[in-house]
Amino acid sequence: MIATIVICISFFMVTQLFNTRETTIPEVVDDRPSVEEFIGSIAETARKLGAENDLYASVMIAQAILESEHGQSGLSAAPNNNLFGMKGRYQNNSVTLETSEDDGSGNMTTVMAEFRKYPSYEESMKDYVRLLRNGVSWNKDFYAGVFKSNTKSYTDATKFLTGSYATDSKYNEKLNTVIAKYDLGQYDSPVKNKKTITVADGDSLTHIAEAHKVKVTSLKQWNQLRSDKIEAGQELNIYQY
Repeated sequence: MIATIVICISFFMVTQLFNTRETTIPEVVDDRPSVEEFIGSIAETARKLGAENDLYASVMIAQAILESEHGQSGLSAAPNNNLFGMKGRYQNNSVTLETSEDDGSGNMTTVMAEFRKYPSYEESMKDYVRLLRNGVSWNKDFYAGVFKSNTKSYTDATKFLTGSYATDSKYNEKLNTVIAKYDLGQYDSPVKNKKTITVADGDSLTHIAEAHKVKVTSLKQWNQLRSDKIEAGQELNIYQY
């Protein structure tokens, strides 16, 4: 009896030893776009639309980041492509999803709502611009408070959007934080010069940013980089404003 127990225990221990050796930890690869990569995918469209329509591209991009979770929300992902949480229908296309709304006092409630569905990010951005420029059915000047010509800076525009575009009572604070963190004000001005450099052996984004007097976050946006990793021989775009 004792011998049988010893044999069973030994067999269990050997089995566990082999199982441990054969077990491997799967590598987790995060293939989600970085915030900078997302910004880079829409920034030049925002710059163009902003310049043509008396709007702050910086505010447009910041809203897209917040409303879409930098392109990671179900509403912003294909095939919906809704970057700004625009409700209703677009060319008779829509999707119904849960959303959280602020009652104006900071209290959040969950409701079901119909949102517009777009064929692309660009169409979503153009539709957003039409809303701001054309207003709502009962007041075509409803969003005039966000126009560059009616404001001193983007902070006036974000303040106006709080309570008018979004029910979040801290909407302007969140937008201002995003604009400052990612230096989005650069997209409110035209590009004066653009050049391409080749990464040298041993270079880093920090070194390149210091050498060209730009920010690391800007380098990542201009080149739609997912991380700080770069390689010798890689070409990077650098903009001047």
